Amino acid sequence: MKEELKLLVALQEIDSVILRKSRELKKAPEEIRRYQGPLRESEAAYKREKEKYEAVEKKKREKELEVKEADDKIDRLKSRMSDIKTNKEYQALLKEIETIEHEKSGMEDAILYMMEELDELSAGLREAEGRIEQEKKRLEALQVELDEKRGVIEKELAELKEKREALTARIPAGIYSKYMDVFRKSNGLAVVEAKDEVCLGCYMSIPPQVYVEIKTSDEILQCPQCGRFLYRRDPAAEEKETPETS
Repeated sequence: MKEELKLLVALQEIDSVILRKSRELKKAPEEIRRYQGPLRESEAAYKREKEKYEAVEKKKREKELEVKEADDKIDRLKSRMSDIKTNKEYQALLKEIETIEHEKSGMEDAILYMMEELDELSAGLREAEGRIEQEKKRLEALQVELDEKRGVIEKELAELKEKREALTARIPAGIYSKYMDVFRKSNGLAVVEAKDEVCLGCYMSIPPQVYVEIKTSDEILQCPQCGRFLYRRDPAAEEKETPETS
């Protein structure tokens, strides 16, 4: 394989890794957003439970105020007993007190029911708070994990870019310029293998003569269909290692 083509193959390998690792870096915020979903749901559930609790608690306070008003009214009615002159008036007063006490009893039953409901809602709030804390811990753990992963990837990228710089210094400027043009147009894949008269970049057929020339010609050939640089693997002669970059 021609030396310049070997360098392009090695450059493509490095650029492919750089692209992949750069995409991994971009995925980190997406992972955080994905894990923020359950936390937002837990916070929304807690808010709904709290609103229910506050609504019931407000009704309970209102009912307790009604009970107090009923007690005050009963006390006022009882204070009038000493001033009553006839049995008829006395019976009417007792009836009125009895009616208020009956209403008061209903209010107290309602308060007891609301107290039970508040206990249930309070348990629900504690459970919702627990879910929020759990999701926060999961998110914090993920953030730590992603930060560590980002640090490793950034270090790897720095090393890869150093290798890339050393490698591109060995590639003629005109060839490198063509490579970058194809690289940008071909979504980061500028150098591909030609196999069985097919370009493994666009998977279109390569003319037989071009296919032969890829191995025999001193020219660096490109796919007639997609423009990618082509090379052929020679299992018997292919070097296992890429060209040195220093």
